[in-house]
Amino acid sequence: MTEMRVASLASGSKGNAYIVEQDGEALLIDCGLCLKTLRMRLRELLSKSGDGCVPNLCGVLLTHSHSDHAAGLRPLLSKHGVPVYANVMTAEATAIQERIDDSAFVCFENGQSFDVGPFEVSAFSIPHDTSDPVGYLVRGTSVYFHGTDIGMPLDSVGLKLAEADIATLEANHDPVMLRTSGRPPSLIQRIAGPRGHLSNDDAGDLVRRFASPRLSRLALAHLSRDCNAPHLALEAVRSALEEVGRADVLLKVLSQDEATWI
Repeated sequence: MTEMRVASLASGSKGNAYIVEQDGEALLIDCGLCLKTLRMRLRELLSKSGDGCVPNLCGVLLTHSHSDHAAGLRPLLSKHGVPVYANVMTAEATAIQERIDDSAFVCFENGQSFDVGPFEVSAFSIPHDTSDPVGYLVRGTSVYFHGTDIGMPLDSVGLKLAEADIATLEANHDPVMLRTSGRPPSLIQRIAGPRGHLSNDDAGDLVRRFASPRLSRLALAHLSRDCNAPHLALEAVRSALEEVGRADVLLKVLSQDEATWI
């Protein structure tokens, strides 16, 4: 049995896709990229690790129906008939929005565990402005936490983070940069609101309170191009880790434009 590996193919408001791989099998979490870019990023990723073999895609986990997470599903399914796992409300919204047949979806209940390939998966509810959005815990040889598009640093989300060896956590914006961005007040309110996105400080708050001794790798995701900067996200979360004696955690920022092993 090989070690579980996690990577980002793209992370940001222009498209999201993440890979969890083990024993030659892979799960795709979200598919907000066109098929050409998805394939290019996967090749880029494999070249970085020296791998010659493309893992078999055994399923797609969908967090929610927003287009930056789901717009690439239809072309992917037209070429590769893999099952898409989603709760009922997300499946219904995505099927209508992306013009995908209902039969493509395997529906689950939040909190229910289910097996996909070598992985055990469970979904947990998160606050965001769409139909029943979720984050995921994926269990293989390690436990992976995936949480983006989260409006508030809820304890219920933090308790899932506490179970993880590897984690991807949203750090979307710097509050000052957001307020002074020149964006419409309604958009600023949406992003900073309880069903919007986590700020750098919110991400640091979750990490400070819930990073457990088992956490070894943490990736910061879904950074705003206009309202954040990688060094600000790193500074906020690194400070939180140092406060709780976890400066040993390997911390990195994910990119919109580059595939990265976590």
